[in-house]
Amino acid sequence: MDASATGLTGAPRVSVEGVGRTFVTRHAEVVALQDVDLTVPEGEFCCLVGPSGCGKTTLLRMMAGLTRPSAGRVSVRHDDSSKQARAVVFQEYSVFPWKTVRANVELPMRANGVSRSEARSRSDDWLRKVGLGGFEDAWPAHLSGGMRQRVAIARAFACDPEMLLMDEPLAALDAQMRLLLQEQLLALSQQEAKTVVFVTHSIEEAILLGDRVVVMGARPGRVIADVRIPFERPRSPAEVRKEELFSQLHEQIWSLVKREVEDQLKSESRESA
Repeated sequence: MDASATGLTGAPRVSVEGVGRTFVTRHAEVVALQDVDLTVPEGEFCCLVGPSGCGKTTLLRMMAGLTRPSAGRVSVRHDDSSKQARAVVFQEYSVFPWKTVRANVELPMRANGVSRSEARSRSDDWLRKVGLGGFEDAWPAHLSGGMRQRVAIARAFACDPEMLLMDEPLAALDAQMRLLLQEQLLALSQQEAKTVVFVTHSIEEAILLGDRVVVMGARPGRVIADVRIPFERPRSPAEVRKEELFSQLHEQIWSLVKREVEDQLKSESRESA
């Protein structure tokens, strides 16, 4: 698949070619990913969905350079040496409890050589953008889960990486906070126009946020469908949900995921018999 298939013309930011990943346990060899090919062009918001255990997070960790493939290769283009190639937001509230909110956001910038004054300015600006102005000197223990996740999102955007990798960043939030952060994340990503790879179990979330939804099959994980999301940007979640096409896309993607889950359950039942 090439960039033209997505409707974007940017050069690839990420290229995944023939990737496989095998884990060896005490009892067996587990093939988590097999023959995965995926290209994410510059400026695209690409969502990965699929059954639990299909390797979405493993693939994202490969893009982040945290996990090595057992086969194939993952290439991430890095154009500007003064910027981070990528920043990662995890599902867990990955903030340092011994640092203030501001210090958490400043940390990767300072590690990358940004001056103290510039890091503070960018930190405070992004904290305001995610609705945390006035909490700069607060400690993470005094924040709600949603607020801590907004700190992590502000930190990722503030360091101005060339690409954002997000592993179910909203999954642990309550329903109301999740809806709020979906809107904030959509607005931020549209303002910044960054390349984003976003793992989620929520098909609705993927359609609302993504330019494209890549559906992965049950283990061993592989790409089984590549769905272009036709809603123009800038877009509003409230307006998108009203579209008849939204329901059609949701049903299309859910039918693919549902089939994979059912096949996985049948396979597991046979193995345990």
